Amino acid sequence: MINTFYEKLAKLAINFAVNVKKGERIFIAGPSLAKELFLALYVETIKAGGHPLLLPGIEGTQELFYKYASEEHLEYIDPIQKAVLSEFDGYIVILGDYNTRKLSLVDPKLISKFQGSAANREIWEILMKRMTTKELKYLALPFPCNSLAQEANMGLVSYFEFVQKALFLDKQDPVEEWLKMEKKQKIICDYLDRVEKIQVIGEDTDLTMSFKDRTWVNECGHQNLPDGEVLSAPIEDSVNGYIRFTYPGIYQGNEIENIYLEFRDGKVIKSSADKGEELLKEILSIDNADIIGEFAIGTNYGVDRFTKNILFDEKIGGTIHCALGSGIGEAGSKNQSAIHWDILKDMKVPGSKILADDKVVYEEGKWKI
Repeated sequence: MINTFYEKLAKLAINFAVNVKKGERIFIAGPSLAKELFLALYVETIKAGGHPLLLPGIEGTQELFYKYASEEHLEYIDPIQKAVLSEFDGYIVILGDYNTRKLSLVDPKLISKFQGSAANREIWEILMKRMTTKELKYLALPFPCNSLAQEANMGLVSYFEFVQKALFLDKQDPVEEWLKMEKKQKIICDYLDRVEKIQVIGEDTDLTMSFKDRTWVNECGHQNLPDGEVLSAPIEDSVNGYIRFTYPGIYQGNEIENIYLEFRDGKVIKSSADKGEELLKEILSIDNADIIGEFAIGTNYGVDRFTKNILFDEKIGGTIHCALGSGIGEAGSKNQSAIHWDILKDMKVPGSKILADDKVVYEEGKWKI
């Protein structure tokens, strides 16, 4: 018997977010501790007429990889992984963990070398291209577990309730709620599609970007659960100014605190952090990781706290985030990189605002449109 929580989440994922059709091949990956969610997704995929292939990850393999990997291993991607991303119709990633700090003692240079390798970049490009063309239906969704609850400073029961609220699983009809969000955010995206310049003003922040001929994307439950953001990709060489991010950037389980970046003609020219600055420098050294590939505004006010889990945190209502590295093809981004790393800023702080073509459209965490 599958727990009703996972059954409800799987139904939302398979029948709404991914919308599995008869005959489609669906790859499902995640940690092996997420057994109940794996089973629920497996059942719902079969019910929808799809063909599921499961890949549960084994605890400790990632840490052991960095401990024993040779130069050849750091540059290698298995052809089967390429085949899955190139041929399958759906790719579902379950996000959960036994230990979120498992890579904290790994040399940052090893992490950046693997992330920035030509093989890893090829994998990322296949994923982004097929997602942009809608050939691949991608979904990330959470598995509530003790490690994630602990990172969020919650007990497991409270964390389950938080997840339910963020995904609208506490509502009678979660799909109806996601459709309501889609309708509201369409108004915002339609407005911003006509805007050329965006300026972000806030604490230690004055950043300008051009979005001329770029598209704003309405993220409302089809690629992430939870969801809730409007996003686009700035013209690559148009970003100028500076920004200090409120929350720590989480990279491979490592925290980088109080990140400050300065941009000139689209590239980072100065960077600092109170903690993890060495790792920040390594990340920025990856090809095109010093360019903003995505600018987004979180719209899910059911996600009301920072949890150190980007799947939730980038959706926090009243925040913005910038992703360094690979951009969103659907938005028109030209930037390609082996990484896509989101960092958040709280915009509820007094004096924080976003101007669109010099008109205030967002102030202290609330839309003025």
